[in-house]
Amino acid sequence: MRNTILVILGTLLVGLAIFIGIQSGSTQLPHIRPIDAPPIAATSGRATLSDRQLRAAQDTITRAPADPKGYNLLCAAYQKQARETGDFGFNARAEAALNRSFELAPADNNYDALKLKATLLLAAHRFAEALVVARHAQTIHPQDSANYGALTDALVELGDYPGAFAAAQQMMNLRPGAPSYARVSYLRELQGDVQGAIEAMRAAVEAAGDPETGAWCRVHLGDLLINTGNLVAAGHELDNALVGLPNYHLALAAKARLSLAAGDAANASKFYERAWQRVPLPDTAIALGDLYTKLGHPDEAKKRYDLAEVIERTGSAGNTYSRQLALFYADHDTKLDDALQIMRRERAARADIYTCDTLAWVLYKKGDLAGAKTAIAEALQLGTRDARITYHAGMIDHALGHNRAALKRLHLALTINPVFDILQADVARQTLRAIAA
Repeated sequence: MRNTILVILGTLLVGLAIFIGIQSGSTQLPHIRPIDAPPIAATSGRATLSDRQLRAAQDTITRAPADPKGYNLLCAAYQKQARETGDFGFNARAEAALNRSFELAPADNNYDALKLKATLLLAAHRFAEALVVARHAQTIHPQDSANYGALTDALVELGDYPGAFAAAQQMMNLRPGAPSYARVSYLRELQGDVQGAIEAMRAAVEAAGDPETGAWCRVHLGDLLINTGNLVAAGHELDNALVGLPNYHLALAAKARLSLAAGDAANASKFYERAWQRVPLPDTAIALGDLYTKLGHPDEAKKRYDLAEVIERTGSAGNTYSRQLALFYADHDTKLDDALQIMRRERAARADIYTCDTLAWVLYKKGDLAGAKTAIAEALQLGTRDARITYHAGMIDHALGHNRAALKRLHLALTINPVFDILQADVARQTLRAIAA
């Protein structure tokens, strides 16, 4: 979940702003079917916002095939459809639409396309490039809050937290709303201010302007509430997310986490299976594999683990979940050389605390305790109340012979979230007992 929380935010404001802007009208031209006209098909019985945006894009392109505005709207609609469905293949369509827009008008005369390019680069995990593009857009329109959203996202992933905090504050100053409140929530969470994060995400929910944005915000609010032990309130938010966006895969996976927190592993497997059937993501496959391992079904577990690798390496979201794959390898003590290679590559491209944490865990599993100590210190720099990071730090302390620190951190990890991981939480408890013995 942490892998893409800010990246997904990138298009919440940009796409809506472009959609609103294009509705003001365009030059009428003879009816010509454009070669890039998208196939229009609602993903459910009712048209979603992205369906309506796709139709608006088609109409705009038909009326003005030489105008880049229609292709910008098409790009924004495809990005939103990627979020609604979890199918990252729509981002490839978004990129094709954006390339067509730039063919019709270069970047300096195509501001909306420039903003969309930043969000697509973020989605592709090309964070340094996204930062350059966002800064270029900022110089053109320094009062556009969307630019500061993209800057926040890129700077967080690159590990420039002071810069990210400043960009998010400027975004809030310019336009308080769901995208800015959600970023503030995440940054507060990173700093260990969980209650402040909940407060800001509640504001994001209230400010959400469409079902997909509202559902996304409610899922993240639900996860924050699960981590504080407020399971009833978390369930309320997740149920409302599913009312706003039925069968939303992120909400179904969150319901699984809620079930685990309540001690209901059987119900958790049902929700994970529903999420998997809706959108087959590596995260869900790994969670299912771990759950089946815990329930004593190794054959079912292996099937899910194998699928996680296949999806990451061959699917349209390839390399999007590389960090999760490396974490999976380290957790299961398999393919550690591959895991280290992945994390060396990831660390070269980004320097956020979750990348540093996963690198530390892989180095620990490889026996490089000095490297693990350095990397985990980077992961702990903000004082984030994250059970997994705290657990990793405790295990590294234990391996270094620092048992007093290990006891403190392992206990804290289980206090923050007793079921932070289906299998690793049990390892934390076993290690605590072994140290205390």
